[in-house]
Amino acid sequence: MTIKRNLTGWIAAGLAAALMTAPALAADMTLKLGHLANEENPWHLASLKFAEEVAMRTGGRIEVQVFPNESLGKEIDLINGMQLGTVDMTITGESLQNWAPRAALLAVPYAYKSLEHMDETVNGPIGQEIEYQIIEKAQIRPIAYFARGPRDLTSNRPITTPDDLQGLKMRVPNVPLFVDVWKALGAQPTPMAFSEVFTSLQNGTIDAQENPLALIRSANFNEVQSHVNKTEHVRSWIYLVISEQTWNRLSVEDQTAVRESALIAQEYERGLFLQSLAEDQAYLEEHGMTFVDVDGAAFAAKARDAVLANVSDEIRPVVEQLFAE
Repeated sequence: MTIKRNLTGWIAAGLAAALMTAPALAADMTLKLGHLANEENPWHLASLKFAEEVAMRTGGRIEVQVFPNESLGKEIDLINGMQLGTVDMTITGESLQNWAPRAALLAVPYAYKSLEHMDETVNGPIGQEIEYQIIEKAQIRPIAYFARGPRDLTSNRPITTPDDLQGLKMRVPNVPLFVDVWKALGAQPTPMAFSEVFTSLQNGTIDAQENPLALIRSANFNEVQSHVNKTEHVRSWIYLVISEQTWNRLSVEDQTAVRESALIAQEYERGLFLQSLAEDQAYLEEHGMTFVDVDGAAFAAKARDAVLANVSDEIRPVVEQLFAE
């Protein structure tokens, strides 16, 4: 139950005092939710919202304890723990392809033309197939999803078409798919550890790099790059998941409460996500970066064959379908 803002001060103060002095009721069940994000990240704030909603909807019978900053373990360790029954929940994405090949669809370059297209996919038949396979193969149940910031290309000159990439030395993660896609687009991709990128841009070893706006901002790339080219070449999402063992211990009523809480947290995170995108762009513009619109269709068309050559046989027909939409 939420307290209306127009309650008089003395009622609110009395309620606060009562809450502070009332003995805490022990939860019947405690769920541990570990993730890799820090305390300011929308994923963490959404996790806290989820915990709050679960407590409210179960009358305090279920408590969700949230552990940020990998304090409960790294992503793969948490997934393994969920399969063993020692961890209840985490936030994870394409790493699940180690068990469920269709989870690779969470982060395929140029597969999703817009945030709306991605939402339609997640909530449609393709998304359902991904979730069913994750449940069956990984024994983990997705109960909500969060959008991730699209990856953009930064440089010291505007890039609007693939032709502008000729001769561009750029850093990419050490992922064959990324290397091959940027080669196909005409750039000269160089795999490199993220920790080396700033210095390499500064001394001219590379000319460009690609990452979401949040990382571009936090890494201070505005100090060594002048342009953000809105390639948005990878749109992706990540799931809030619960161990199937934990899920099966819940009553039908509590399963409903957990699912409803997760969907509220999902909507809450989306608002934070959109706000963070706007704030990151405003910050980077204020600190000297110019945002450049690109010919997204031209980039996607030129990247298509390299993308299809790097995905598994199982998901290739789905990727072809997504490119055709």
